[in-house]
Amino acid sequence: RDGRVHAAGDRTTGACDVGEWEDVVALAAGSYHTVGVTASGWVLAAGDNRRGQCDVGDWQDIVAVAAGSTHTLGLRADGTVVSTGNNADHQCDVGSWSGIQVPRA
Repeated sequence: RDGRVHAAGDRTTGACDVGEWEDVVALAAGSYHTVGVTASGWVLAAGDNRRGQCDVGDWQDIVAVAAGSTHTLGLRADGTVVSTGNNADHQCDVGSWSGIQVPRA
């Protein structure tokens, strides 16, 4: 409720190093990394970054995130999608995606 994050699991990759995160409104976890969206639309990441899956420091206006094993996707408020990380199977080829909406609960 207060936007703080708690994580459990194998701590050797750093994916659980989220204790300092605040104002988080959404989370996703990959195999060895964790990503979170703050109330202001910025993205945080912790964990293994060998494939660049945590390179999200300049992402803004994000409303949702998804994490694969070694890649990360972010949905912007304008319906476009950004990606980072391993693209061996074209999982980050999202540059042409637009009009994507978060499902309503």
